[in-house]
Amino acid sequence: MTEIGELFHIGTRVPNLDAAMSDLGARLGLTWSPPMRRQQSVWTAETGEIEVELAFTYSCEGPCHIELLEGAPGSIWDAGDAPGTHHLGYWTDDVAAVTDGLIAEGWTLEAATRSPENGYGTFTYVTSPTGLRVEPVSSLARPRFERWWAGEPLG
Repeated sequence: MTEIGELFHIGTRVPNLDAAMSDLGARLGLTWSPPMRRQQSVWTAETGEIEVELAFTYSCEGPCHIELLEGAPGSIWDAGDAPGTHHLGYWTDDVAAVTDGLIAEGWTLEAATRSPENGYGTFTYVTSPTGLRVEPVSSLARPRFERWWAGEPLG
């Protein structure tokens, strides 16, 4: 059985990042890291490697952070078809090994920052046969995220 890693966030698709930050911050008592708005590299079997507009933030509070994602229409982060919980994010030292292990166990690769031939990149989305989507994330990014959660730019 493949060990996925250490749970550190719950990814949530929202139709409007600013509105979700205001609503959920007040209701859940959360503060937010400075929102990021950028072109995100993503690979899917249908599109290949493309750039997608993405806005996102994380709650500063943890240890399990809430990630809010506002994605471009038609992207994996588009909340238009199903806003709400999207995935569970895990730190891992080897994104490719975890992803390959899950695929070997019958999970489905949905997306990655790079193609499988290029080692998947810094994260993947892999879905279990029962429908749970997980995101193995390279633990090399952890120090940057910890600084971001403390109020510094993600960089």
